Amino acid sequence: MEFYEKLLKILESNWEKEIILKRNEYLVTKETISTDLFFVKKGSLRVFIDDEKEEHTIRFGYQNSILTALDAFLTEKPTKFYIQALKKCHVKIISKKRFIELIQSSEEYKKVWEALLQSFVHQQIEREIDLITYSPQKRFKRVLERSPQVFQEIPLKYIASYLRMTPETLSRILKSVD
Repeated sequence: MEFYEKLLKILESNWEKEIILKRNEYLVTKETISTDLFFVKKGSLRVFIDDEKEEHTIRFGYQNSILTALDAFLTEKPTKFYIQALKKCHVKIISKKRFIELIQSSEEYKKVWEALLQSFVHQQIEREIDLITYSPQKRFKRVLERSPQVFQEIPLKYIASYLRMTPETLSRILKSVD
């Protein structure tokens, strides 16, 4: 992901502010119009939705990750997502307005942003395929292969939610791997 490193280099001196979140504090809440782009300098976060019965983890952010409430970022309408710190986090922030100005200032920057978006869409397609077609064991294996750091950074109950299984099922799978 050479383009990801290029994007981080582009943004390096352009972050507008940095904040510290305490464990369980929210960076974004449902129904807010959050169009900022975030860089996780330290810590870990989860992106989730709440359907009033349970929470469904959609994505994680940890050290050196970029994330946003993508629906609000793209549409500038209220988000359906929450972004919550799982442990103390240092997060850098750039507004969409500033980010777009920066990206549009160069053809190279536009290509880097396009490559990141394509990568993100591909990741989402892979995740959908995993959830629709694979067994819990295979979903676990694929996430472990793609993102082993998740298992060092994220509590198991959130990984289970991400994998669409109970924590007990994930625990059994982990025991069978050892």
